[in-house]
Amino acid sequence: MTLPASLPEEKAGARRTMAKAFANRSFLVGFVVTALIAAMALISFLWTPYDVTRLIVADRNQPPSLAHWFGTDHFGRDIASMIMLGARNSIAVALVAVGIGMGVGVPLGCLAAARGGVLDEAVMRLNDLVFAFPALLSAVMITAIFGPGAVNAIIAIGIFNIPVFARVARAGALSIWPREFILAARAACKGKTLITLEHILPNIATLLFVQGTIQFALGILAEAGLSYVGLGAQPPMPSWGRMLFDAQTRMAVAPWMAIFPGLAIVVTVLALNLLGDGLADLLDPKSRRRR
Repeated sequence: MTLPASLPEEKAGARRTMAKAFANRSFLVGFVVTALIAAMALISFLWTPYDVTRLIVADRNQPPSLAHWFGTDHFGRDIASMIMLGARNSIAVALVAVGIGMGVGVPLGCLAAARGGVLDEAVMRLNDLVFAFPALLSAVMITAIFGPGAVNAIIAIGIFNIPVFARVARAGALSIWPREFILAARAACKGKTLITLEHILPNIATLLFVQGTIQFALGILAEAGLSYVGLGAQPPMPSWGRMLFDAQTRMAVAPWMAIFPGLAIVVTVLALNLLGDGLADLLDPKSRRRR
């Protein structure tokens, strides 16, 4: 049995792509740091240095040491363990929220671009209406009805992500519809729905994926902000934003309570932004031609 002649070419193309990825510093740093944070969140399902539900008053406000890498808080809980669990919570909230935004916003944007006219105008005005209510304000309204919690934070951030992906999908689709291969597909009597599924979505997938990494970083920031004001994950579930709230009155006594959760947020958001920038450079045809 002989292998198709295209397989060696595909392997060579994959090697070239990998080489470009490793040569792109933004992508490499962002990918490595993001992978480490994701691995830390996964490990927290199986193991953490200490049980964060145990309150050990004798160990409260301990500075960083070999026993407690990042110190302890005012209840004697290990901050390193709380950061590991907080990473799991932040990633889960941001991931589901981005999924909601992409799952609803992309079909709306593609539908508006395909149909145009009154439907396009209605979708865009609805997006403007949603943009008028930031994630924090939406969370306040949802919390007033259903009470605080991680689920309501996910809903609020997800609703805010819908118009973002709708606008990106619409703009990308509008740039594809006038092209020759779309005209050929229409001449072959393909409907707008089929053209969108077969031609539009594959051609804007890269754009949506890059936007997804950006919204993921913003989702983590939004989750931390909502938890800081008490609208996100509720105790005893650790959250980076909640840890910052608990530390604000203890900066003089135990500054590490704010330093390490703050660094976790900064490093995670920075890594995701670097990853998004690197992906945009790698997947942009104009950028590839400049190289």
